Amino acid sequence: MNFKDIDVKKGFQINETVQLPKTTSPARVCVIASGDMGIKAKSASADRVIDTDELSTFAENKRAARKFVNQYDFFLADTKMMPTVGKALGQILGPRGKMPTPVPFNAPIEAFLDRFRSSMRVRVRGSLSLSCKIGNETMDEAALTANAMAVIGAVEKKLPNGDKNMKRIMIKTTMGGAVKQKIQTRRK
Repeated sequence: MNFKDIDVKKGFQINETVQLPKTTSPARVCVIASGDMGIKAKSASADRVIDTDELSTFAENKRAARKFVNQYDFFLADTKMMPTVGKALGQILGPRGKMPTPVPFNAPIEAFLDRFRSSMRVRVRGSLSLSCKIGNETMDEAALTANAMAVIGAVEKKLPNGDKNMKRIMIKTTMGGAVKQKIQTRRK
């Protein structure tokens, strides 16, 4: 997706988590919690649950922390543990755009896990283009269309002039040619 009529030098950024209606492979989610929330996250089959003890080992060993952070797409953290997470992993999570989403202590962790497993992060910084994975070759056309419309809708909401700032949308396979899509602007 390419954009137009946007001044990148004025700090134009998009950093959104888009929930896809049809997922190809679920995103890997790590929960940083202890006590009751940690137990709930384990029973909700989170990909990994770490507590304060493991968090302190990552604070001491930065190489292991980087390797750990690269294994997961999203991080969720108990609100009480956010300051500890910032001190231990903030320097690694921040630049990667993976700072944890705070989860209140009484919120159902299962709902957070389901939402983030079917989500993807869309980021635009310093350029007028966006690339993201909306599916694979085995998916049918309706599923790909639903995923593409979800991403386009989320990005359109963040643009200053909506769909008037979209220049071009192209869909392609990894090593294949691009198929250009026409953009129909809505009359307002």
